[in-house]
Amino acid sequence: MILALGGPESSEEDLLLTLALGLSAFALDASPPTSVPVAWQDQPDHGRHPGQNGELTQEQDALARAAWKYFENNYHVETCLYNSVDAYPSTTMWDTASAMAALVAAYEFNLVFSQDFDQRMSCLLDSLNRMPLYNDEAPNKAYHTQSLEMVNYDNTPGQIGFSAIDLGRLMTWLSIVKNRYPVHAEKADKAVLRWSFCNIVDRAGTLYGAANLADGGVTYLQEGRLGYEEYAAAGFQLWGFDTSAASEMEPYAEIGIHGVPIAYDARDAERFGAHNYVVTEAFLLGGIEFNWDRVRDTNPNDTYLSDRVAYTLAKRVYKAQERRYKSTGILTARTEHQVDGAPYFVYDTVFSDGEKWATISDDGKPWPDLAAVSTKAALGLWVLFDTKYTEQLAQAVMPLVDPEKGIYEGSYEKDGRRIEALTANTNGIVLETLLYKMQGKLLPESRAATLWEQVPNGEYSGNDQCLPRRPIFP
Repeated sequence: MILALGGPESSEEDLLLTLALGLSAFALDASPPTSVPVAWQDQPDHGRHPGQNGELTQEQDALARAAWKYFENNYHVETCLYNSVDAYPSTTMWDTASAMAALVAAYEFNLVFSQDFDQRMSCLLDSLNRMPLYNDEAPNKAYHTQSLEMVNYDNTPGQIGFSAIDLGRLMTWLSIVKNRYPVHAEKADKAVLRWSFCNIVDRAGTLYGAANLADGGVTYLQEGRLGYEEYAAAGFQLWGFDTSAASEMEPYAEIGIHGVPIAYDARDAERFGAHNYVVTEAFLLGGIEFNWDRVRDTNPNDTYLSDRVAYTLAKRVYKAQERRYKSTGILTARTEHQVDGAPYFVYDTVFSDGEKWATISDDGKPWPDLAAVSTKAALGLWVLFDTKYTEQLAQAVMPLVDPEKGIYEGSYEKDGRRIEALTANTNGIVLETLLYKMQGKLLPESRAATLWEQVPNGEYSGNDQCLPRRPIFP
């Protein structure tokens, strides 16, 4: 069966999608395949890297300047941290990584002078080196951006746990920073060397987060589902950790959405207590930061993508959204995003917990009226996939730019109304998206020896912190 979608792009690729669906779809109680279908292991063969390439246009330069304005408006000189949400003095480690990405991009775009960049980055790393740690193990899920206190999500003092997924993203950006700018390598290394990984990564390579128990104790729970789990694991791998279990796709299943085989985590949400969101963000970050390469890949050819599975999954997530638009006329670029009212944050999914195109809060409650065209998803898909549809997505979010405030989260699918929210994550991802267009893969190919390489035999033996016994890059 060939799917007739209409339009010039509905040709051979539609047949490949149909073949892939027939070859790889399986029931939840069947054994999942060990690799993606051959028909979908295609490689782009144009440009320095997949998608958009080259210097920024005047319009894109204005986009970068607006995104950086968010960080100028939300910077705290006391800690050199940035607010996760506009004018709200709190941050997470995920958003701190997005702020680091923004600072790197701003420097590369000459929006920040060298001396100011070094001062801000050095000071931010100082904060990571002096912030109190949850249970004396790892960074708390949230911090006050002025006082550096551990806080709850209502920004009152308190410890609430740590997130291995957030830490994985932070470790990726600490690695990018230390390898791009060796002057900051020692502080980046020392920040990670403060942490104890004994309860974060087990011997099988599973990632765990921490949370409080009602009796005042601590519980450690496996963290991450397909997409986020593999992305976070790559950050740990950069520092030499074995993440075999977290990096393995299984257990997963597939469902056909507009003829596209979409992989999703097969662990049941009710049984395991975590939702299996399929959203754009984790897949696009793997393309922008790693160029869909494996962590050990030092091949300088950006047109060769060594993590073929990651590329395949990302392209399918993109194609499903494009086909939804062609089928329904609803412009689609879905990922998690802030909203300008209760519940304040939703997961706008391609698939989650058995439902296609579900929009849910973290407790699983449906919020269909809050579905949106996400700015970061639209621009991320645009930079990674050079098509008429992604160009349409990019143009659709241009009205969301405010030169004095930053770039808004997106616009609601229902009525096109702008989401009245500004965040570090969206503005940071927009900046790294534009940097990828200009430079390609953000993770440097060359990795200098730093303090971290002393881990096996030096001052930090790893005996009481469960650090890796050898660096991943000899």
